[in-house]
Amino acid sequence: MKTDRSTLQRALDHGEFAVTLELNPPKGTDVSGLLETAKTLRGRVHGINVTDNTAAVMCASSVAIARLLWEQGHDPVLQLTCRDRNRIGIQSDLLGAHILGIRNVLCLTGDSPSVGDHKEAKPVFDLDTVQVMRAVTQLNQGRDVSGNRLEGGTAFFIGGAAAPGADPVDLLHKKFTAKVKAGAQFFQTQAVFSAEAFQAFMKEVSRYSRKILAGVLVLRSAKMAEYLNAHVPGIHVPEEILHELRRVSAVRASEVGIEIAVQTIRALRPFCHGVHIMPGRLADRLPEILRKAELTI
Repeated sequence: MKTDRSTLQRALDHGEFAVTLELNPPKGTDVSGLLETAKTLRGRVHGINVTDNTAAVMCASSVAIARLLWEQGHDPVLQLTCRDRNRIGIQSDLLGAHILGIRNVLCLTGDSPSVGDHKEAKPVFDLDTVQVMRAVTQLNQGRDVSGNRLEGGTAFFIGGAAAPGADPVDLLHKKFTAKVKAGAQFFQTQAVFSAEAFQAFMKEVSRYSRKILAGVLVLRSAKMAEYLNAHVPGIHVPEEILHELRRVSAVRASEVGIEIAVQTIRALRPFCHGVHIMPGRLADRLPEILRKAELTI
């Protein structure tokens, strides 16, 4: 088994403030826009997450896009959901990703097909998130989930998701503890909009001695923020932010959303080990966000 560490892992191990962000694969084969955006970020971030059919919308393979980013010199973070593959497919994709140079994996549940663009699709969920983490841990140890020895193991830096807004707190601890025991080495959180609430979350999870990257979502409109509050558990956009977005025109809303993201990054920085920026359709504005937030590596 290899023992090489990813750029992201080295940064966190050395106490650097880590900067990651996520890009969505295209719904098709034209990757030119994604790669052009990624090129502007080379040398400016520690890792780029590649989403895995996010919101259950069918897109290009996250493994393929991760490899293209690797070829650009980036350190990809492969997002892997439980929704679309059984344990055979999950392990096969992980082995393939490792062969292609990918060293970070973020294990996620995945949205239900009912919210996506293939509503007739059958969800798999053969393994849950914690079981996938255990599978990755076993692959790192040179065995598959059935205990069979591999001809060369993996060396993944294992990540999990966390929800600072989870309620009740004991459920947060239960899920967090299970992921830590399964092998999670770092966590990227859901979108955070309150530094005060996040500070309380960090106090709760400090006992686990894991690296936490605060999630920062770039809002595009008041409608988007209202949707999050109504439909996404664990995320709460405060009224003052809603007011800021409502008082401007639709054209100006994205500019306000970027400023809110920058302010949020600055407010969260003293309390976490890094930030994970989720730009959505504003990915082309990432260099500007990094500059304004004074994020350098």
